[in-house]
Amino acid sequence: MTAVEETDATTRADVLDVYRAWWLHDARWYQGVARRFGHAAANEVNAEALRYVAMSIGRKVLRQFGGKPARDLDELRLRYDACADRTFPYELRDLRCAVVDDDAVEVVMRQNFAVTMVRMAGSLEGYECPCTEVHAGWSDGLGVTLVENCATGCLRHGDPACRLLMRVAPEGG
Repeated sequence: MTAVEETDATTRADVLDVYRAWWLHDARWYQGVARRFGHAAANEVNAEALRYVAMSIGRKVLRQFGGKPARDLDELRLRYDACADRTFPYELRDLRCAVVDDDAVEVVMRQNFAVTMVRMAGSLEGYECPCTEVHAGWSDGLGVTLVENCATGCLRHGDPACRLLMRVAPEGG
């Protein structure tokens, strides 16, 4: 291994440690709010905060793509992939976006490090995944109107993957 490769590997490991530390913080924060005010309050505040962050990320991705609407659903899928890249560390997720039907994008995540970190913090009981709020935030930031945004599977509930469907409103509708 060259010195550059060794430095790159060290840098990646350091970045992963930073991600893990912040997500562990987030999980412990959630646990503290849940203990003091209940899981409903912790889930509500968590979803609200993540939607805000996701909207900000969606706006940045929209600018990255020139500030114009996606030409088609495949380009929108690429934008959702870019949002995922800016939201979740690649090394700690197994995620793919795919166009389904003629008006929907499905996100499939086989590894969700947020669930892993919440589990590690001992907060999984009572935790509800805010995935639909994250995707709603991305969509808002990208200027996309959704007519459907639902989870059809969740790692948190023992499914083999988180599966999320985002059905896009027709243009002008």
